[in-house]
Amino acid sequence: MKKFTLRFWLQKPIHWSLVFSFTSLLVSCNSDNILIGPTSLNSRYTEEQPALSGNGRFLAFISNRNGSHQLLVYDLSEQQFVRTPGLNRPETIAESPSLSYTGRYIAYMTSDQGRPVVALYDRATQQSQILTPTYRGWVRNPGISPDGRYVVFETASRGQWDIEVLDRGPNLELDIPNGATVDAPPN
Repeated sequence: MKKFTLRFWLQKPIHWSLVFSFTSLLVSCNSDNILIGPTSLNSRYTEEQPALSGNGRFLAFISNRNGSHQLLVYDLSEQQFVRTPGLNRPETIAESPSLSYTGRYIAYMTSDQGRPVVALYDRATQQSQILTPTYRGWVRNPGISPDGRYVVFETASRGQWDIEVLDRGPNLELDIPNGATVDAPPN
């Protein structure tokens, strides 16, 4: 006759340290620990292409929250979103944001009559303008200098990807920190 022994699953040889480690990992990764809401940085939607201002205060990124593809600006020190009226136009997609030093100027990609263009949003005037309306080729990956005067981007107007530097001119209001001096360009 065969002897039958009842073994409980707790009696089986298991590496208990592995089980406890995995359990603690699952508990620590609980989504309840992440702040999610209309005023928080994180959401349950796709957020991508982050850009940080030179002073580290503002974060611009592309988000799919609120049911639309939009460029959002978040104030990291105040932990709230910054209002940007006129930035996200209906029927257009914003991409590839770049911020100046204090986040006053935002260079980004958008579309104009179905073509990708580089645009610039000024948070002080709450207006957006297209910087590359006459470029024949495709443009991509804009970047803005810390003072907001220069905008760089890639263009395919010569049949290959080249880099263009756009000087917005000496008569614009530069984005500089309060109290900082602007060095005069060398003669």
